[in-house]
Amino acid sequence: MIKRRLINGSDSGGIAIDDRGLQYGDGLFETMAATDGRVRNLKLHLARLEEGCRRLRIPMPSPGLIGEECSRVLEGTGNGTVKLIVTRGPGPRSYRPPAEPSVTRIVSSAAAKPRGDSLPPLTVRFCQTRLALNPLLAGMKHLNRLEQVMACRLVCATAANVFIVSGGRLLTPDIRDCGVAGVMRQVVLAAARDLGVNASIEDIRPEALDSADEVFVTNAVTGVRPVGELMGVRKWDVGEVTRAIMTRAHGTDA
Repeated sequence: MIKRRLINGSDSGGIAIDDRGLQYGDGLFETMAATDGRVRNLKLHLARLEEGCRRLRIPMPSPGLIGEECSRVLEGTGNGTVKLIVTRGPGPRSYRPPAEPSVTRIVSSAAAKPRGDSLPPLTVRFCQTRLALNPLLAGMKHLNRLEQVMACRLVCATAANVFIVSGGRLLTPDIRDCGVAGVMRQVVLAAARDLGVNASIEDIRPEALDSADEVFVTNAVTGVRPVGELMGVRKWDVGEVTRAIMTRAHGTDA
């Protein structure tokens, strides 16, 4: 449930019916965890947003303004979740973007979600629906999320990135053709380097799960969460590498 919402800095404004985010999904978003009224890993979220704006040619809002609005929606909240949406703003009825867009900012707060280390291991399954391969949009957290609503494959979970531990190595799929390059994914890769764990980003076939020693997924809000079972295939215990990564990543705030 949304606790507070700001649209272009106002808590009484609305979204134009011709906003391109509503009409075409023409925009980006970030979902961020907050502790004690402060967004965790805000710099990493803003860096990904800025890269997405650059690729979509949407003017990047001021990071200082975004930080201020995040603080406003968190007032009196303490721990929570902040969602930031940036669209290209209103425009004429056409796919062609306006030459001088008027960017829309939507910042909202909601109740906190439990961290992955406080939850039981996940049971996961393969979905029949596959993500379309689109290198032009790969890695960005754009507003076109219907594929994630419907299903996922072994590039990411519907709202998380996938990691496997095999033979002492930490592996995560390359986000080259589809999927989202998550902020917590960056945090985990940095944690692995700090811990001396050999980590690699590469193409991974679903069959790699058959021989995986440990599996976990990551998300900016819930952090690192172990996978305990792939339905109909096999089960895993929470291993040493996963535990070490959880401890390190959950204590990091870039």
